[in-house]
Amino acid sequence: MDEKIIEIQHVSKSFGDKNVLRDINLYVKKGEFITLLGPSGCGKTTLLRMIAGFLQPDEGAILMDGKDITGIPPHLRQLNTVFQRYALFPHLDVYDNIAFGLKLKKTPEDEIDKKVRKVLKLVSMSDYEDRDVESLSGGQQQRIAIARAIVNQPQILLLDEPLAALDLKMRKDMQIELKEMHRKLGITFIYVTHDQEEALTLSDTIVVMNEGRIQQIGTPIDIYNEPVNCFVADFIGESNILKGRMLHDRRVAFIKHEFDCVDEGFGEDVPVDVVVRPEDIYFTTDPAKCQFRAKVNSCTFKGVHYEMWVDTDTGYELMIQDYDPYPVGTEVMLYIDPDDIQVMKKERVANVFEARVTGAGKVSFLDTEFACDTEGFAEGDTVQATVSFEKVDLLDHEETADLTGHVSVILYMGDHYHLTVKTETGENIWVDTNDIWDKGDFVGIKILPEDIRLSKPAAQHE
Repeated sequence: MDEKIIEIQHVSKSFGDKNVLRDINLYVKKGEFITLLGPSGCGKTTLLRMIAGFLQPDEGAILMDGKDITGIPPHLRQLNTVFQRYALFPHLDVYDNIAFGLKLKKTPEDEIDKKVRKVLKLVSMSDYEDRDVESLSGGQQQRIAIARAIVNQPQILLLDEPLAALDLKMRKDMQIELKEMHRKLGITFIYVTHDQEEALTLSDTIVVMNEGRIQQIGTPIDIYNEPVNCFVADFIGESNILKGRMLHDRRVAFIKHEFDCVDEGFGEDVPVDVVVRPEDIYFTTDPAKCQFRAKVNSCTFKGVHYEMWVDTDTGYELMIQDYDPYPVGTEVMLYIDPDDIQVMKKERVANVFEARVTGAGKVSFLDTEFACDTEGFAEGDTVQATVSFEKVDLLDHEETADLTGHVSVILYMGDHYHLTVKTETGENIWVDTNDIWDKGDFVGIKILPEDIRLSKPAAQHE
């Protein structure tokens, strides 16, 4: 059994009224290269800073080698951090930057020299010990920052978006070097990035985070090929994400066609979400193999492959990546292998809110009072208010809106957009629309009385 070096148990953290981390549970194996991956604001850097000791959790505990280190200051933890901005000392040369921590520990000079020269060789900077750090390139400065961190022989190396400031080619070169350093050192790397390709390239294990919660933990192959929800599927690589219906085990319907698949255990005739990667939709000239037809509406060369968008014979738009181009307007026959269809449970099928009847024909949820049919309920009753995704109207003005918010997530579902709108109260409402909005757009939200359905709270249903 793999030995755990870090255990994070029920950790939560808030800044003011903003919940940054929500009940995080995670363990890191000794010698593992694990990456915390997610968009800006998902909580990944906050989690790394708590492991380092720069922040303390509001709830929960962090264990290292089975011992609670939650209250131990950073300098007493057997780990070192490499920051995005390097944090090198400009008044010291390369050698003294690396030797700084060893000198603080009163390490003998001959031992310091031996260790500094060893790590300089490891990061391919052997001839730079006398150089001014400000004369180095960004990639060279990053190597020195890593050398300074590993010269102290920490059990764990924490890296907070260490390659973000580098240009694309240098970043890719440093990815290869980091992977090789990890192999040679054999210590645990905990890495933070928002770059999906970087995470897939470097990691043994990826932890995908969003809005302070862990969405999925797995190997790069698992995360890419078997995303657990739409967020992971959309965030990691390119995806066709589509509404579907599981007909029965190993048979699913989407884009108004039926397909064989390998998924089981979803039940019969239940709504699901389906993910098909663009490289997993294949062209064919054999009518017997064709599962559906389409017309190419765009074809763009992407360097390694061509990216094509096609309109299916049932009105859906799909992305396809292939090594061979098909000109715009070409009628094509397509098929998808069962192994390449990923079926996921739907996280939600409608907006459901805890609400309170505030009077005859009035109900309150999302800190807003709405008109609706309250027959059968009395003033003060706690109820469940359900609103279908397609029954929420988004407006580009707020004069006639019930409340306002900002578009925070946009998913293209082949024939419509599925939006997450964060309201001014901080709660989410989900919307299906054919209108085009941009992430961050300020919107008005309108819900008609006839589109709100009230019921008893789930706990009260028999």
